[in-house]
Amino acid sequence: MRIVIGEDSALFREGLAALLQSSGHEVVARASTAAAAVSQVRAHRPDAVVLDIRMPTDHEGIAAALEIREWSPAMPIMLLSQHIEVRRVFDLVQAGAMGYLLKDRVLDVDEFLAALDRVAAGGTALDSDVVSRLVGAARTSTVLDNLTPRELDVLSLMAQGWSNATIARRLSLSERTIETHCGSIFVKLGLTESVDENRRVRAILTYLEAADWPRGDDARTALGT
Repeated sequence: MRIVIGEDSALFREGLAALLQSSGHEVVARASTAAAAVSQVRAHRPDAVVLDIRMPTDHEGIAAALEIREWSPAMPIMLLSQHIEVRRVFDLVQAGAMGYLLKDRVLDVDEFLAALDRVAAGGTALDSDVVSRLVGAARTSTVLDNLTPRELDVLSLMAQGWSNATIARRLSLSERTIETHCGSIFVKLGLTESVDENRRVRAILTYLEAADWPRGDDARTALGT
């Protein structure tokens, strides 16, 4: 996989580059500012982009991601953050091929690389801590009132980008049981498309909207950040 890294911390940037290269990926460019990251993406047309959410001023990494998506809507983007921040991220999630992880997750090499692979394949990979914060808000939403606690568990893991097989392992259930839960979730949320991946993406978006994930430049700060 050909990757562009945008990260203002030289130590973290070089460490991440070394990790990716040791895992068989090609880091085609490194950037220390959001503007430079955008320029490098335009120049190299990578398979994926890894961006610090703050580079070096508040949310500049997100601004870069949104700019990249304007001219390359399908570009896989992995956002990294030191703390949970959700302003403007929803706009990126809607297009898919997007990940949002706390930087601590990079320390779990296998989990980070698996998340990057999911994003590069067009899926989503949301940090489990972010999703956990959203669970409480989502449970108070009338949109999700009809879902059982187990279905909410499945939906929260779905939002993290996990496959049915992985969700089954994490919940100690059979894959067939997870498929049944997913089918029930789709029906209860009124998602009737024939393509399963489309239904998964729409279910995740419904979940995030129900949790009142803010959108747009004027969105308020959420989740206590």
